[in-house]
Amino acid sequence: MVKVSSAKSARERFNISKLAIDFSWLTVSFWIAVTVAGLLAFSSLKYALFPDITFPVVVVNATAPLTTAIDTEAKLTKPIEERLRSVEGLDDLRSSAYPGQTAVSLAFAVGTDLEKSTSKVETALKQLSLPQGANYKIIPLNLNESAAVSYTIESASQNLTELTKVAQDKIIPVITKVPGVLKVNLLGAPSPTPALPSAQNATPALPQGGATLVRFNGQDALAFQVIKRGNANTLEVVSRVEKEVQKLRTNLKDVKLTLAATQAEYIRHATKSTIDALIEAIVLSIVVIFPFLWSWRATLISALAIPTSLLATFIVMAIFGFNLETITLLALALVIGSIIDDAIVDVENIMRHVEDGATPRQAALLATNEIGLTVTAATLTAVAVFLPIGLMGGVVGQFFKPFGITVSAAMLASMLVARTLSPVLAIYWLKPVSAKPRKKEAKTWLGFNHAYRNLLHWSLLHRKLVVALAVLSFVGGIALIPLIPKGFIPKLDRGEFNITYTAPLPQIPDLAALQKQAAAQGLPPSGQAFQLPNPLNDALDVAKKLEEVVRKSPAVDTVFTTVGSREGEPNKGTLYIKLKEDRNITTAELQDQFRTSLPTLKGVTTSVEDIQFVDTGGQKPLQVALRGDDLQALAKASKAIKERLVNIPGLADITVTGEANQQGQFLQIQRLNNQRVAYISANLGQNLSLGDATDKVVAEAKAVLPPGVTLDLGGDSASLAEVFGSFASTLLLSALCIVVVLILLFKSWVDPVVIGVSLPLALVGALLALLFTKSDFGMISLIGFVFLLGLANKNAILLVDYINQLRESGLDRTDAILKAGPVRLRPIMMTTASTILGMLPIALGLGAGSELRSPMAVAIAGGLVSSTILSLIVVPVVYAILDDWFPRFRQEAKN
Repeated sequence: MVKVSSAKSARERFNISKLAIDFSWLTVSFWIAVTVAGLLAFSSLKYALFPDITFPVVVVNATAPLTTAIDTEAKLTKPIEERLRSVEGLDDLRSSAYPGQTAVSLAFAVGTDLEKSTSKVETALKQLSLPQGANYKIIPLNLNESAAVSYTIESASQNLTELTKVAQDKIIPVITKVPGVLKVNLLGAPSPTPALPSAQNATPALPQGGATLVRFNGQDALAFQVIKRGNANTLEVVSRVEKEVQKLRTNLKDVKLTLAATQAEYIRHATKSTIDALIEAIVLSIVVIFPFLWSWRATLISALAIPTSLLATFIVMAIFGFNLETITLLALALVIGSIIDDAIVDVENIMRHVEDGATPRQAALLATNEIGLTVTAATLTAVAVFLPIGLMGGVVGQFFKPFGITVSAAMLASMLVARTLSPVLAIYWLKPVSAKPRKKEAKTWLGFNHAYRNLLHWSLLHRKLVVALAVLSFVGGIALIPLIPKGFIPKLDRGEFNITYTAPLPQIPDLAALQKQAAAQGLPPSGQAFQLPNPLNDALDVAKKLEEVVRKSPAVDTVFTTVGSREGEPNKGTLYIKLKEDRNITTAELQDQFRTSLPTLKGVTTSVEDIQFVDTGGQKPLQVALRGDDLQALAKASKAIKERLVNIPGLADITVTGEANQQGQFLQIQRLNNQRVAYISANLGQNLSLGDATDKVVAEAKAVLPPGVTLDLGGDSASLAEVFGSFASTLLLSALCIVVVLILLFKSWVDPVVIGVSLPLALVGALLALLFTKSDFGMISLIGFVFLLGLANKNAILLVDYINQLRESGLDRTDAILKAGPVRLRPIMMTTASTILGMLPIALGLGAGSELRSPMAVAIAGGLVSSTILSLIVVPVVYAILDDWFPRFRQEAKN
C-alpha cells in the first residue's frame, strides 16, 4: 500500500488539472487574460532579419613623422598595443602599420557597451608616451550603424553641382530628422581637382577624405545614403524614409529620386516567407490530428493549444525585448508541431477513457491524473535542452539566445494549456460515445495496433538482435558525418551582391624633378602649382569597365556604383548589383559567372562578395593568419600558399596582405594580438563548403610553412570552429540537464537511461536527412540537433511512464510492455506526425531565406522519423534488459 500511495502522491503533485477542472471559470478567465495580453505584446514586436547583437569596435588612428612602416610599428603601434592589451573585455587586437600612420582596432566581446569600452580605451591611453609630433584619435564604431537605404538623385535639367545644392538644402535636412536616422551621407558630390603645393619644401599627397563618385545603371549620378542608429529597427527606419522621399518627389518636380540599394526589401521577403511557413505549419499540424481521433471537437480542443501558447510566448518575447526576426520566427515555426503535442497527449488520453465508457468529466480526471507526470517530464526535459542555448557564449550565444528562450517559453506555455485549458474544454465540449459498432477506421487502427503488438512481442524474444541493430544504426549514422559538407551559415539566394575592387594608386610626381622641368621651360621655381593625378578618375575608369560586363547579364536589374570611400581610400570602389525577380539563375551561380567573366585589369583586384549580415569590414568567409616575426618569411610563405590555393576549384578572389614586403620595402605591417601576421583570404564558390575549403587551405599551407611561421584560422573558418566547440559543450550540458530532470521526476537513474536511448537513435535519421538533401552540417543544422534532443525523449517518456504505471497496478513486466506499447502508439504517432508535418513547409525550402531555415527542419524531421521507429521497438527492449540487470534500483525507487 505504501508504494501505491507514494506513487499517487507523486502524480497528484503534477496534476494541476484537477484544480483547473474544479475552478473551471478561473481557468478560462486566466487564458482569456493571457490572450488579450498576448495580442498587445504581439503588436509591440518589431520585424528584423536577425537578433539585435552589438559588435563594439574601437579604432585608434595615430600618426607621427616617421618614414618607414618598421619605425611606425616600433615607435607608434607597439606602444599603443602595450597600453591596450590588458583592457577589460577585449576579444581581438588588430593593427596595421604604414609609413607614418597606424590603425589599431579593438574588437570587444559581443554585447559589450560601446561607450564604456571607448572610455576604457581613453583611460588606458592617457599615460601613453609617443614620439614628438605624434597624435592619435579614438573612433568608436558600432557595426550595427549600417546603411539602411540609398537613393540616387537625378535631373534632366540640372547638373551635378546644382543637384548637390538641392540635396544639401532640401533633401538631406529632411531625411536627417527622421527618427532612427544617425546621419545621411551625400555621395558623388563634385570635388576640386587636387593641385601640387607651390610652396617650397611642401610634401605632395594624394587627395584624402570623403570624396566619392556615384554611377547608377551606367550614368553619373548623385546619391544619399541613410545610416541608421545602432539600436534602430531597419524596417521602421526605411519605412519612415520612404514616406519622406515620397513627399520630396511631390515637392521637387524636376528631381528624380530612385531607390538604389536597401536592406529592407530582403528582410521583408524573408520575414514574410517565415510567417507563411509558420501559418502552413499551424494548418498542417491541426489537419493531421483528425484522422487519428475522428472527432472534430477533440481536434478543436487540441488545436486551440497553438494560438494560446503562441500568444503566451509573445508576452515573454516582449519582456525580453526580442524581435520577430529569422531566428525567433524560425523557433516559433519549428515549435508549432511540438506545442500541440502536450494537448494531443492529454486530449487523446481523455478520448480513450471516453471511448471506454467514462463521462467526459470522469475521463478528464482519470486521464490527466494518469498522464500528468508524463507531460510534465516531457516538457521539462525539452526546456532543459533549450535553456542552455540561451546561456551560450560569444557571437553564437548572442545569436541564439532568443531561440532558446522563445522555444522554452512556447513549450512551458503549451504544457500549461494542456494541463489546464484542454481538460476544462474537454468536459464541456466532448460527448459520451454512443454504443454504436466501431467504424471502419477504428477497426483499421485496431489492426495496426495488433501488428505493432506482435512486432513488440517478437522483439522482446530477440533482445540481442534488436540491440545489435540499434547499435549498428548508430555507428552507421556517425560514419556519415565525414560525407556531410561542413558550413557556417548557408549561402542565401538574396538576389543582390557586391563587386568590390581596388585600383592601383597613381605615382606622386617628384617635386624636385617638376621644379627642374619648370626652370628648363623658363618658369619660376616657386609659385607654380602643378596638377596631381586624381586616383578617383583611375578608379572610375575601372568601374566603367566592370559595369560594361555586369550590365550585359539578362539577370541584372540595377547597378549602383560608388567610387572612392569615406575612409579616405579614393582607389577603391563597390558595385551593388540587384537582380531581377524573374531570373533563371541563382545569386551564387551568377557570382561564379562574373568571377570568370570580369576583365583582368593591370594592378586591379576584384572580389565578388555576398551581402554581409553585419558589416565587419569586408572580411571574407575563408581567412587564415600566418604568424611570425620575420616579415620576409611571412611574405614569402603567403605568396607560396597563394600560388597553391589558386589551383583549388571553388576558391575565389584570393587576396594576400604583405605580398609587397618581399623586396625589403615594408609598406604595410599587419599585427594580430601583439604579433606580426599576414592574412590570406578567399571567397567560396557555390560548390565548395566552408569546412572542406578550410581543410584544403590548412593542408596546402602546412606543406610550405617555413620554421618560425604558424597558422591560425580567421573569418567564418574560426567562427565554424567556435560553433562546433560551443555546441559540443551545449549538447553535453543539455544531456546532463535531461538526466537531472528525469532522475528528479522518476526517482531512479534506470528509467532516465532507458529514455536516453532514444537520443542517439535520433541522430541517425538527422544525419541521413542532411546527406540526402545535401544540406550543410553547420550552425543552423546544429541547432536542429539540439532541438531534436528536446523532442526525441518525449516518446520514450510516454512509453516508460505508462509501463511503470501498469506494473504498479499489478501487471507483470512483459504484459505491461505489451499493453503500454499499443496504448501509447496512437499519441506517439500523432505527436510525431504533427511535428513532422509542421516542419514540412520549412524543410521544403520555399521563399526568401529558405536556405537558412531548411537545414534545421530537415535535421529535426529526419531525426524524429528514425527516433520514433526505433524507439517504439528499442526502448521497451532496453527497459526489459536493464530491469533484469538492476532490479534492486527500481525497487528502491518505488519505495
